[in-house]
Amino acid sequence: MKRMLSAIACSVSLIALAAPAMAADTAKTQADQDKTVAGVKLSSLCDGCGVVSNAHTETRKGKASGVGAVGGAVAGGVVGHQLGGGSGKTALTVLGAVGGGLAGNEVEKNMKKYTVWVTTVTFKDGTKKRYEAKANPDLKSGDLVKIDNGHPVKKV
Repeated sequence: MKRMLSAIACSVSLIALAAPAMAADTAKTQADQDKTVAGVKLSSLCDGCGVVSNAHTETRKGKASGVGAVGGAVAGGVVGHQLGGGSGKTALTVLGAVGGGLAGNEVEKNMKKYTVWVTTVTFKDGTKKRYEAKANPDLKSGDLVKIDNGHPVKKV
């Protein structure tokens, strides 16, 4: 009898502990359904649709072809050769060539900078995905979009 009362007391305690958690889950589900992004209720979106939550541009360095590195190495080597004397001439020539090559490579990357348009889309389930384009997709925060060929496009 004592064991049975103890088991009942444990069961009641577990139910008392679980009730607030179950209520929190219900409240969380309601909060997720009411969530808005840029003034748009996520629950109102169709499956596969989203809302633009952020749109901006970023500047990226270009890819170096090696021309800048070679040019920089030659120029750095010449300068290092002119500055050095005796056994230091060789060391300064090598250091100048290496330093010039690294600098020339960075200069080439900076000269080939380009802009990308970054769009963050929030979907119905609350997940976010970031998309990049080399051309302006003409999207702004709050636009309703669908994904077409891997890129967001305005819903018509």
